[in-house]
Amino acid sequence: MTNNTPASSLAAYATLPPTGTSRAHRETGKPWLDPFELDRHRIIASTSFRRLEGKSQVFAPDFHDHFRTRLTHTIEAAHIARMLARALGANESLAEVITLAHDLGHPPFGHAGEAALQDMMRDHDGFNHNAHSVRVVDYLEHPFPQFRGLNLTQATLAGLAAHATPYDKPDAQAPPPSIESQIVSLADRIAYNTHDAEDALGAGMIDTQQLDGLALWQAACHRTDVGPINQANVFTLRRTVFDAILQDTIEDVVTTTLDQLQKEEPDKHTSFAPCVMMSAEMLQRFENLEQFLQINIYNHVDVARVDGEGQAIVRNLFTTLCSDPKKLPPRFLARVEDQGHHRVVCDYLAGMSNRFCKKQHERLTATST
Repeated sequence: MTNNTPASSLAAYATLPPTGTSRAHRETGKPWLDPFELDRHRIIASTSFRRLEGKSQVFAPDFHDHFRTRLTHTIEAAHIARMLARALGANESLAEVITLAHDLGHPPFGHAGEAALQDMMRDHDGFNHNAHSVRVVDYLEHPFPQFRGLNLTQATLAGLAAHATPYDKPDAQAPPPSIESQIVSLADRIAYNTHDAEDALGAGMIDTQQLDGLALWQAACHRTDVGPINQANVFTLRRTVFDAILQDTIEDVVTTTLDQLQKEEPDKHTSFAPCVMMSAEMLQRFENLEQFLQINIYNHVDVARVDGEGQAIVRNLFTTLCSDPKKLPPRFLARVEDQGHHRVVCDYLAGMSNRFCKKQHERLTATST
């Protein structure tokens, strides 16, 4: 395994690969050249990562094969994070590994499933998918006999705990985010906003005339000179426009962030105040896009209907399992006495894919969904 981010190429404010003990549990054997690459290997080989394929981004995975799932969102966000990290002289390997793990704690049915679990866990220490991602890699995944969890580096765990977007609440006890963690937070936001709009076009929930009212779309169309776009040719031309949006955004973030870093004048590999950001103009464009998506997609009657069905399934299954924890698989049931049945049921449900959750609901509640 080669080191994709040699220390000699990193800027002064980047996170260096740890050289000593950086994991909670000591391990024997030949060390990997880059500890963050070992983190990456363990994440993408985990069952939690594979289950992201069956979890909703916006549209349920069985709605259409061409739309994003939680897994493909993660891959796209990681791609953006690496591009930003490289341009900024940050640690690409660390930025990528944080991104690959940032949604491992997402339950089935997207944010609708999370809202259901938050409600059911309100009196039992709550549920937050961001915090649950840390719980997944630090405890729930247990492929090794010596310890629970994936035994990731402290830098990766800190980056996960500090992840922050309009949909992600960072841990109140998390240290100030590294530049790589800040890159991941912004890459996540860029990814879901742009690809949710692209999927909505494909689903016919929005049309190009509506997008013409967004400065982000207008600027990209003008720069690419693709000519008039309508519903007849949108499937041929939309990739060109969304690629232009991504390029414009990355260039804006890099320029704005480098200017901010010059003001900060960081002189060591450390965490510091937020500095990875868009310009005020680009941020306004993205906020306008987010408002557009909320009104026209996330609140769309078809999305709301599927979200409501998913929430009902999660609530009913949660109630059923809490009323009779013996219906849990043995390895979950074994933890009930120590951790309480509410938390263990929450762990079980949060790990499910959409389809597995539906099947378990049908089996355990004897109801048709």
